[in-house]
Amino acid sequence: MGLKSLIIDAWSWLNYKPVYSDQLGMPNRRAFPEARASWVPAADERRLAAYKLLAAYDNNQAGELSELRDGPSARERREYGDPSMFIDTLVSHVMGREQHITVPGAEQADTGDETAVAAAERVQELLRAWADDELLPMRMLQAERKAVGLGDGVYLLYWDPDKQRPRLKTYDPGFYFPVLPEDGDGADYPDRVHIAWELPEDPKRGLKPRLRRITYEMDWIRPATASGIDRAGRAVRAPVMSDPTDDTPAAPVLGLGDQVDDSGAISRMYPWNDQPAYRTCYLTDATWDLGDLKGNVDVDDLPMDKASFATNGSGEVLDRLDLYIDFVPVIHVPNTVPPAEEHWGQSSLAKALQAFDELASTDTDSARASATTGLPMIGISGVTDARQQYAVGPGAMFKMGENGKLTTVDTSPALRELRAHSHDLADRAANVVRLPAVSLGTMDPSKVPSGYALQLSLGPLDSLIAGMRLARDHKDRLLLRFVQRLYLAGQHPDWAGVTPLPARIVRGPYTPTDKAAVLEQVATAYQARVISLETAIRMLTEAGWPIVDAEQEIQQIQSRSFEQARMLADALGNPDEVAAFLGRRPPDEAAAPPVLLPDLPEVTAADGPATEDRRGSRGNE
Repeated sequence: MGLKSLIIDAWSWLNYKPVYSDQLGMPNRRAFPEARASWVPAADERRLAAYKLLAAYDNNQAGELSELRDGPSARERREYGDPSMFIDTLVSHVMGREQHITVPGAEQADTGDETAVAAAERVQELLRAWADDELLPMRMLQAERKAVGLGDGVYLLYWDPDKQRPRLKTYDPGFYFPVLPEDGDGADYPDRVHIAWELPEDPKRGLKPRLRRITYEMDWIRPATASGIDRAGRAVRAPVMSDPTDDTPAAPVLGLGDQVDDSGAISRMYPWNDQPAYRTCYLTDATWDLGDLKGNVDVDDLPMDKASFATNGSGEVLDRLDLYIDFVPVIHVPNTVPPAEEHWGQSSLAKALQAFDELASTDTDSARASATTGLPMIGISGVTDARQQYAVGPGAMFKMGENGKLTTVDTSPALRELRAHSHDLADRAANVVRLPAVSLGTMDPSKVPSGYALQLSLGPLDSLIAGMRLARDHKDRLLLRFVQRLYLAGQHPDWAGVTPLPARIVRGPYTPTDKAAVLEQVATAYQARVISLETAIRMLTEAGWPIVDAEQEIQQIQSRSFEQARMLADALGNPDEVAAFLGRRPPDEAAAPPVLLPDLPEVTAADGPATEDRRGSRGNE
């Protein structure tokens, strides 16, 4: 009967836009041809169309996208960058002023387990060195802008043998196609992930439109393979066979360190596991001509006999190449905590998108009203010559009859109403997104009655950022865990003998803080011995104090705490402990000489009782 289907899913908040949802709930083919490509799974069409529509809002191109359906009139839409400003503000808040890598136990003193403290300090130092080399804050900023604006971000980690460190890349979520379990939880980590995109035609090089797909897949460990060529001349990987002998035929060769158990399964010991593992991650990098993709196929079941495989810098063909790791090095970062059994996050613009549409319409009407206000409309009556043309301008004169008059139409009241309505819509959008005016920088600081009132106004922002950081906390820990494992898999000499430890990325404050008040609280609590020095330093760091390295700051403070060192010496009586507390070497003191008492004269019988009495009294003394 032509009735429109009601679709409620992770992107149904876009159903109100005709260009996004037709009678069947599917995106417009002309506006979103990429989402309707033959190799895109049907379950991902609405997701890819939503990404493109959100990107158009971010780049002030929503009117250009609507033109494909609504005609040239959609081009008159005024877009002044409000969605982009909201995205930038949220990205800066969720990132914080600075980011620090911390390993629990690395900044603890007097724990009694010096070996554990030293191991934590070593891992923290190595991870911070990697973050500096890899420009981690910049990579995080790239992923966060995708996550906040589109709802999802993607990290990819891989080992670079030339630079001898794990490299970090960010991908547009439109290239990310995980194979999610049909009967499991969508929040589970997928065992198979595709990163795929189309390559345009290149007439100069004689290349047709192509599809490139990079696949990471967890599968059972199999015998070793090597690069080769098949009968069609394609570069492929083939099993490595042992040399046959008179007694034994040729057999597949196991990989380095692999073993076969009693059941015939191949196992492997990874440096970060205590038990043997039976699965590994395989990498495939293949390209297809779009003309070869015929029939009902999608990104997960492309014909492998039509693929051409890439080759890495070491000459290895990337056709199910064993990476010797037991994890998929692709990390999906949702912007919000996904609903139960869901995988995808939600854009921060989602719930306020209709407010942005109304804001753009009001801005368009304001632009039209400003034209009539700047060049007013005038009516002339009683003209002497009806054929004469009149032009309004400075110094213009009009000839009119005896009862002639000029009538002007003042549209400035309408313009004022439109501008006031525009401010109301901007405030409404900020309230929906939970961005107070003070966080957007649109509030006059002199109008804030008190610091307490300012703190109350930031309440919605605090809950918003807390939820967004909660969605990222596990992903940040996973990122640093994968970095440690890749260093061990790459056998970097600095990581020899290092045991991977839990680590996290601490994001700095995002709201204005009263540093003087925080300092007073920290000093009072520390002097009352209700918090440790480590906790005090951490509180000051989170408040925005310029403390680069908490551990080094603690050592510098202790090296000048002579009063506490004296109390420590009185309590322990051990100069070595005191020197270690101050970070100095103990003094080199010679051993005290033994005490030698003079010998007493011998007492004989001739001395008589008096002598004995004298000696006895002397001995008593």
